[in-house]
Amino acid sequence: MENYSMAFIIPVYKHGSTLENVVVSLKEYGCPVIVVDDGNDEENRRFIEKTAATHSEVILVTRKKNGGKGRAMNDGVRKAYEMGFTHVFQIDADGQHESRRCGEFIQLSKDNPSALICGYPLYDDTVPYKRKKGREFSNGWARVVALNGNIKDVLCGFRIYPVKPFIKLLKHFAWLNGRMGYDVDILVHLLWKNVPLVNEGVHVSYPVDGVSNFRMVRDNIHISLTFARLCIGMILRSPVLIFRAVKRNIKNGK
Repeated sequence: MENYSMAFIIPVYKHGSTLENVVVSLKEYGCPVIVVDDGNDEENRRFIEKTAATHSEVILVTRKKNGGKGRAMNDGVRKAYEMGFTHVFQIDADGQHESRRCGEFIQLSKDNPSALICGYPLYDDTVPYKRKKGREFSNGWARVVALNGNIKDVLCGFRIYPVKPFIKLLKHFAWLNGRMGYDVDILVHLLWKNVPLVNEGVHVSYPVDGVSNFRMVRDNIHISLTFARLCIGMILRSPVLIFRAVKRNIKNGK
């Protein structure tokens, strides 16, 4: 893909203090970094603005109110589209992901420019047991609603998206889940649109003193409602999805 161009997108909420380290770790790739301030408090906003002022590659997008990771990502993708980028690399601001793997992900994206390059977590001993088991449950349901057994993880925030199909979804599905169900929602919708999926592992750590935006009750409800809606969508699309699943199985020799 001769005109391949990529920007990182980092949605930030309550992780202003770790943002600069993440930005610095991305410098070697020579790509712009779109930082989305998702309605942070004054303290976190100061960290974000300092990082933007210090590092010339940072493009700051500011949301007045917190809308959730999904809405922050959507704003970042729209900004990337306006600037003419063909791909965006989503990475979290908390520094949990192994940023030195970015180069391998970028090469995978260049080799498969129409595909969603989706990270799946390679855990160390810091992962909370409940988070890991809950993730396995979500992954199982995602395979069902997408009728796609190739899904390895639906919640990892380490992904490269092709911009055009993403923007098309935003034009037609403004109701995409804006919070913790977002990663599930956007992945399943892209698979429904027949966007190819490439999985790649990335190490994930959970610092003892890390700040988590996950709220057990609220966010599990959001994710459950997302899956309920996706189940309805799967039923409506089932003839096409079954046909594709059969073709994949034949291609894979199953």
